[in-house]
Amino acid sequence: MLLCAAFLSALLAPTVIAVPTRRSTPTVTLDSATFTGLASGGVNKFLGIPYAQPPIGDLRFRLPQPIPPYAVSDSQSATSFGFSCPQQTSNNTPNITSLPPATIEILLGTVSSTMTPSNESCLTLNVITPANATPTSKLPVVIHDSLSTFGFLPGKEVKAAGVGNIGLQDQREGMRWVQKYISQFGGDPTKVTIWGDSAGSISVGLHTVANNGNNEGLFRGAFMESGSPIPTGDIADGQPYFDALVAETGCSAAADKLACLRTVPYANLTAAMNASPGSYSYQSLKLAWVPRVDGVFLTQNPQLLIAEGKVANVAMVAGDCDDEGTLFSLAMLNITTTAQLKQYLQSVWFPQASSAAVNEILNLYPDNPVMGSPFGTGTNNSLSAQFKRISALEGDLVFQAPRRYFLQQRSSKQKTWSYHGLGSVHGADSVEIYTAGPLADYLINFVANLDPNGSTNIPWPRYTPLAPNLLTLYDNPDLLNITQDTFRLAPIKYLIDLSLLHPIF
Repeated sequence: MLLCAAFLSALLAPTVIAVPTRRSTPTVTLDSATFTGLASGGVNKFLGIPYAQPPIGDLRFRLPQPIPPYAVSDSQSATSFGFSCPQQTSNNTPNITSLPPATIEILLGTVSSTMTPSNESCLTLNVITPANATPTSKLPVVIHDSLSTFGFLPGKEVKAAGVGNIGLQDQREGMRWVQKYISQFGGDPTKVTIWGDSAGSISVGLHTVANNGNNEGLFRGAFMESGSPIPTGDIADGQPYFDALVAETGCSAAADKLACLRTVPYANLTAAMNASPGSYSYQSLKLAWVPRVDGVFLTQNPQLLIAEGKVANVAMVAGDCDDEGTLFSLAMLNITTTAQLKQYLQSVWFPQASSAAVNEILNLYPDNPVMGSPFGTGTNNSLSAQFKRISALEGDLVFQAPRRYFLQQRSSKQKTWSYHGLGSVHGADSVEIYTAGPLADYLINFVANLDPNGSTNIPWPRYTPLAPNLLTLYDNPDLLNITQDTFRLAPIKYLIDLSLLHPIF
C-alpha cells in the first residue's frame, strides 16, 4: 500500500524557549517502550515513530491498522526520519526553452521535492517539542499533513472492498495517535490544529467534511495553504486508471485484482503508477490519484457536503497564491488556439458539460494575455499564445473557486480567515511559512489561540459574507494589506456553479 503519513506533529509554544547550555538526551515513554530523540537548537525531536501497522504485504491497499500498545521490545532510537511515502515521479517535466534552466528548477521545486528516501512502509510521524516541555505542559499542537500520491486508488473494485481514500484514512489514524500519545510529549490533545499545503491543504479541507463533518474531536482548527475541499466525483469514475494499473502489473486476468496488486513487487507497482498522467502531462492538474467519493469516508461531492452544512465546526484559515495555475500550465504550451483550448476543456475537465457551457468559460476567460496569469504583468510572460489564459483558468478552477465557495458557505457559521499572495506561484506561501515570514507568526497565533492575530503584524479581520477580507501578502514581507475577495467575481462564480453540476475530479 503506497500511502501518506501525517508527517510532522510539531508542538509550537507561543513564547521563545531559552536554550539550556547542557541537557541530557531526551526520551519519552509510550506504553512500555522508550523512544530516544535528539536535542537540537532549543527543541527536542522524536523522529520516525510508527503510528500504524506497516502497509506492506497483505496490508497494502487496505485501511490503516492501528498499532498495538508499544512493548518494551519496541523501544528504539527516534533520531532519524522514517521513509517518505512514494510520490508519483513525473515523466513529463516541461521543456521550456524561453526560461533559464535555473529558473525552471526553482519553479518545479515548489511543487515536488525528495527530502528522504521513499518506501511504502512509511506510516511514521515526527514529534518536535520545546526543549523544556513535560507531560504536564499542555502545549497546543499542529499536525502538518504531507500527502502521498498513491493513497487514492480508484475503481469499482476499490469501492466494493471499502478501501477508498486510504491516504485520508492514514492521516486520520495519525490524528488518533496524537490524541492517545501527544500528552506524553507535552502536548494538549484538546488543542490540535491540522495544517497542510498544496495537496496536503486539500486533504486538510477534506477532513473537515469527511464522515459528513464528524471530525471525531480530533482537531479544533484547520489551516489551509493553497488547497481547499475540491469538487470530486465517484471513485468508480477513475476506473480507467485502475484498469491501466492492473494491465501494467500483469493483474488484468486475476479473479481478485486487488489481491493480485498486493503481491506485485514494490518497484513494479511504482513504475506502473509513474506511467499514469502526472501534473506536467497534458492532463495537468486532472490527476489520476486524487480523493474521490467512496460513499463511506467521503459520502458525496465535498461541495455538496459543504452546501448541506456537513462540515466540522472548527476555526479555519484558507488562502491561495495569486498565480496558482502557472506552474501546472507549463506542459500545455502546445495549446495555441481557442479551438485547441476548447477541445482540452471538453476532453479533460468537463467531458459531460455542454458545448455552450464550455464556450461560456472561454468567454469569461478571453484570449487576452493582459487578463491572464501571471496577473498584472500585461503581455509579459506569454510563454505561448494561450499560456496566460490557461494559467488563469486552471488556477481559478482548482484553487480559487473551491476556496471562495468554502468560505462563502461557512463564514457566517464558524470563524474563518483568508489570505492572498500577490505575484506568487503555487507553493510560495509555504516558503513564506518556512522562512519565518509574517504568515508564520499568524500560523503560530492561530494554533495557540484559534485566532491568527497577536501583538505583531497588522490586524487580520475575519472573512465574512459581507466583508470577504483577505490578508494580502506581497514580495516584500514588510508589506501587508487587507483587500477584498472580489477579484474575477463572474468567472469564478461560473466555475463554482459548473463544478457543482460536473465535479472536476
